[in-house]
Amino acid sequence: MSFSILLIFVTFSCSPKIDQGYDKEKGFIGTISISGAFALYPIAVLWSEDFKKIHPNVRFNISAGGAGKGISDVLSNMVDIGLVSRDLHPIELERGAFPIIVANDAVIGTLNSAHPNIDELLKRGLSQKELKGIFITGSIKKWSDIEPGFVNKNIEVYVRSDAAGAAETWAKYLGGTQEELKGVGIFGDPGLAQAIKDNPLAIGFNNINYVFDLKTKKTTDNIVALPLDVNSDHKIDENENFYTELDSLTNAVALGKYPSPPSRELMFVLNKNQQSKLMAEFVRFVMSPKQQGYLLENGFVPLEKELINKEINKLSASEL
Repeated sequence: MSFSILLIFVTFSCSPKIDQGYDKEKGFIGTISISGAFALYPIAVLWSEDFKKIHPNVRFNISAGGAGKGISDVLSNMVDIGLVSRDLHPIELERGAFPIIVANDAVIGTLNSAHPNIDELLKRGLSQKELKGIFITGSIKKWSDIEPGFVNKNIEVYVRSDAAGAAETWAKYLGGTQEELKGVGIFGDPGLAQAIKDNPLAIGFNNINYVFDLKTKKTTDNIVALPLDVNSDHKIDENENFYTELDSLTNAVALGKYPSPPSRELMFVLNKNQQSKLMAEFVRFVMSPKQQGYLLENGFVPLEKELINKEINKLSASEL
């Protein structure tokens, strides 16, 4: 027994001192675990790869499972960072959720490009009231309920089955909650996009990244973005017409032409009771001009400089 105790003492006394993910000889070291919103997952992966180039002794475990999983995982200390794409609830803040805004994006309505009335729908759009009738109250059941000339078939509505920021944000735009959304539940953003692509009579909603091809800047095969008829005049006028290309859509989000919600802020959520120099360094890294510069080309909207400074100051105030 005395030999074992001595061995443990020697092992620890000879190890380099690591202070909250920082080693005096190797620099930042350790593993950062991340889970949560499908919306943030693609850019979080890119940020982690760039961070590892500078800090090769840091590893990442990143998974997407929805915003609800992200916030649950970080508050239970299963991960270091939760990816969250919705407003935080008061109870989550009380439990120690520490939000840092890292980007902006939007949830958009989606249709199958082979819909029998696709040309008319893209010219007309759907109003907030009409979408509420489809997704919340169920008062609009057939496409012909929208316009008598539309196909007299049921609207095939798809929603998210997982606790998702996209679903909560879309429901908030319609004056409801995710639990009130009516439709066939599909897990995850990729699954929901595929369900829309497979059904000509479908309607749903997705994060921008799962609708547009980042190389061509156009929508991917068999899916289109549904224009919002913001002024409810049953036509998409010049100020509402920005859905055919990725850059015009993200520009509309940045300028406030696309309503909020369903545009929204995307966050890293840390546990304020789990302080770490490594976590703070990574968060500051994603706020740098170069990393924020990746956002537009990947379907996101970068933060204004004033907001970046505000979020970084929150880190300093928390002594992370």
